[in-house]
Amino acid sequence: MSRMQPVDPAALSPEGRAVYDKIANSPRGGVRGPFLALLHVPEMCDRLQHLGAYLRYDTTFDSRLSEMAILIVARRFNCPYEWFAHEPHAIKGGLAQPVIEAIRERRRPDGMKADETALYDFASELVINNSISDTTYQRALDAFGKRGVVELAGLIGYYMMVAMTLVAHDLQPPAGTPPLFK
Repeated sequence: MSRMQPVDPAALSPEGRAVYDKIANSPRGGVRGPFLALLHVPEMCDRLQHLGAYLRYDTTFDSRLSEMAILIVARRFNCPYEWFAHEPHAIKGGLAQPVIEAIRERRRPDGMKADETALYDFASELVINNSISDTTYQRALDAFGKRGVVELAGLIGYYMMVAMTLVAHDLQPPAGTPPLFK
């Protein structure tokens, strides 16, 4: 059970309702997940949703790679809601099911494409070691360029914040969702 009840859209301040409507009418297609908690602080929610929209939809990364990074973060922080919300997007974006399952099982995936390997190493080192080796950084730089490594670090950091919000407030996938992690 969530530690925080979702906000009632009808009870929101005009500022909160404006943020709610922005999110509801965005490519996200609805207000759920971390926004159910974040809307208790409308200005913070608005700033974060704006950054999140950029990082999710407007970077140089296609959805296959963006969603792969998000799944790595979700699994690292044992965040079932984040996994639940993003696994379908990873599949739709073309991330191979064996790669997804390996990430879920905390194994290094076999058979990754070169760009997936560069992203996996960068993201995994960052979220596990809190650092990135020079070799891994250079491979990511070669694969994605300066803009790409900046966006990738931002994407990972943003979804770490999302995971922490979801975990802190115990926001879970819908009732009846089978366990996502062992």
